[in-house]
Amino acid sequence: MTKGLIELGFSEQEALRLEPLMEKYINEIILFNSAYNLTNTSDHDELVIRHIFDSLAPYTTFRKLFEKGINNPDFTAGDIGSGGGLPGIPLAAAFPEINFCLVERMAKRCAFLENVAAILGLKNVTVINSEAEKVQKESFDVITFRAFRPLDDKMTKTLLGITKKGGILAAYKAKTESIETEMKAISKIVPSYDTIPLSVPGLPDSERNLVLIQK
Repeated sequence: MTKGLIELGFSEQEALRLEPLMEKYINEIILFNSAYNLTNTSDHDELVIRHIFDSLAPYTTFRKLFEKGINNPDFTAGDIGSGGGLPGIPLAAAFPEINFCLVERMAKRCAFLENVAAILGLKNVTVINSEAEKVQKESFDVITFRAFRPLDDKMTKTLLGITKKGGILAAYKAKTESIETEMKAISKIVPSYDTIPLSVPGLPDSERNLVLIQK
């Protein structure tokens, strides 16, 4: 895993700090997956590549987005529809100086997330058992969204509503062609956006992108 983390832009020291945390996290996913339906696989190597590396693929982009949050207790990143904690847990482990709020509507998954945060010693993580629509308006400086569903009008308005003015919505997406179709459908709400190509170690032929929308 260390090699892959270094490929993503982590220093060797950071990669060596992060690897044991991610291994503990993977062990918890495998242990509870069948009961909580956290991910579509319990295979260790698939979890590393398709979930840990994929979640951390925008590391260098988030490093820039989180600059304002260092030593700023009011700065909060929100992971909406966090599920089993992807990308929120890997990002919180990678950026211990940033406050992360994991928003998840299923209570049993929230219990899993709180347990994982405790096991990994992530004191920068808060878990909220709520639907996105019920989260307080303008709560987050940066929002991550990795749920495997399109950004439609309703969801986009909800996510932008809980983003602070000037904040960023960062949506994990796949093919550029699909992104263009998806974003065209919400162009009245989001007239402009940026697409950042991502490279996931172990998935050389899988197109991944991060879509950035500024409020």
